[in-house]
Amino acid sequence: MWSTFNRVQENLVKGGLTGRNANGRQQRTRPVQGIDQNVRLNRALWLLADGLRKLKA
Repeated sequence: MWSTFNRVQENLVKGGLTGRNANGRQQRTRPVQGIDQNVRLNRALWLLADGLRKLKA
């Protein structure tokens, strides 16, 4: 699980991931450049990972 967590974290911080918005249009993510954004993203990822860990246990 932690290797997946690290992989997701690296890709989100790096940016360039493709996805679709609510209208169905394709778009790319931007890289995280600010420290505040990075901390907020890491905190959210940690909460998600902890929630998944609790579900598994």
